[in-house]
Amino acid sequence: MGHSSRRLAEIHGISFKQITNWVHRFESEGLEGLRDRKGRGRKSLLSKDKLERIKTLVLKERPSDHGYENNKWTGPLLAEWIENNFGIKYQRAQIYNLLRKLGIEFHKKQGLI
Repeated sequence: MGHSSRRLAEIHGISFKQITNWVHRFESEGLEGLRDRKGRGRKSLLSKDKLERIKTLVLKERPSDHGYENNKWTGPLLAEWIENNFGIKYQRAQIYNLLRKLGIEFHKKQGLI
């Protein structure tokens, strides 16, 4: 449409670098170059066993079972539990991404489900 890469980045709210990466991939590989690729991104710091432990924790255990005053898990509380038990620090947004990966939804009023 005649827009510069910088203008497209502004319009779509993504980085200029991402736009230029897409352009280069399109130019070298065509439409196939724009498809999502498996195996991209940082590997999880948590093993499959640890991820299963977290899923079980959230779905079958209460924070009060682990010395917390709350009856429902919250993102920050779960982040604290993970750091205390596995030595891995997660930021709030990362916790919610982790939960989505595990198939667990978070509802503000209800807590983790």
